[in-house]
Amino acid sequence: TAWAFATVGVKAHELFNTIAVAATPRLSEFNSQELANTAWAFAKAGVEAQSFFGAVATAALPRLGEFSSQGLANTVWAFATAGV
Repeated sequence: TAWAFATVGVKAHELFNTIAVAATPRLSEFNSQELANTAWAFAKAGVEAQSFFGAVATAALPRLGEFSSQGLANTVWAFATAGV
């Protein structure tokens, strides 16, 4: 997962770009924790993926009530860190 790669410090932007391409059309299938973890991973890895963050925001907005406090905080941190 993107989270696992970011957690161990992988900063392979090509890998994250490939994940973004594969994940974007399926983001509506992600639960709130998966959205938060994925956003966190991209920010942690320093990947510039504004369109991907836009897609995550679109998927997350209707489900904000499903986010835990920690998940919401991680998502906000990710967006702030990514400068989105």
